[in-house]
Amino acid sequence: MCVAVPGKVVAINGSRAVLSFMGIEKEVSVELIDDVSLGDYLIIHAGCAIQKLDSNEAEETIKLFEELKNS
Repeated sequence: MCVAVPGKVVAINGSRAVLSFMGIEKEVSVELIDDVSLGDYLIIHAGCAIQKLDSNEAEETIKLFEELKNS
């Protein structure tokens, strides 16, 4: 099982995108995902986006990670 923090797309440059993971920005490949847009939430594995998440699901997951970080 893998646990992943969703990243929010903050910039797109061709097949690459910059995602924000709880304030940390990382450039990743988005070649495997169709129709990536600013504001989308993605799950990343080994530097590649592998799944797009619904924004409500992603925000709830981030909230849970924040709670764990602060406990």
